[in-house]
Amino acid sequence: MSDMSFSESGQTLGFLLRSLYDALQVRVYGELAASGFPDIRVAHSVVFRHIARTGSRVSDLAEKARMTKQSMAYLVEILAEGGYVTIRSDPADGRAKTVRLTARGRNVAQTLVQLSRNVEAEFARLIGSDEMAMLRQLLDDLVRALERAERSLTP
Repeated sequence: MSDMSFSESGQTLGFLLRSLYDALQVRVYGELAASGFPDIRVAHSVVFRHIARTGSRVSDLAEKARMTKQSMAYLVEILAEGGYVTIRSDPADGRAKTVRLTARGRNVAQTLVQLSRNVEAEFARLIGSDEMAMLRQLLDDLVRALERAERSLTP
């Protein structure tokens, strides 16, 4: 009997994508800690990934991250305590909270993007720059095709 999971033994697309993403996250967040942000965890990535430059409502962040508002609010509170975001009542709806990156938060976001690019370059050295460019293009094509398909289903 094998110790592998069903997805691992079947080499599903999900398994392959998750394996690559896990490898990327380990490298990026390890370097982020070494860059002066040891309190930022992988769990916080959903905030940095989805927050708009002009700020976002907690409910919108939760929806984009496909998580509960309570879970997103918890992550946002932790980031606010660390000085990475501010939380204010939304002027258009006093019940809603708007989250904005602080200068420190923008620094983290920019550092995360640069570290991701560094890891991508590392991956390109492993498989070749042409293959990495092809992988990027195929993934981009698939993302765009899925977006088009979802838009066509929305009334």
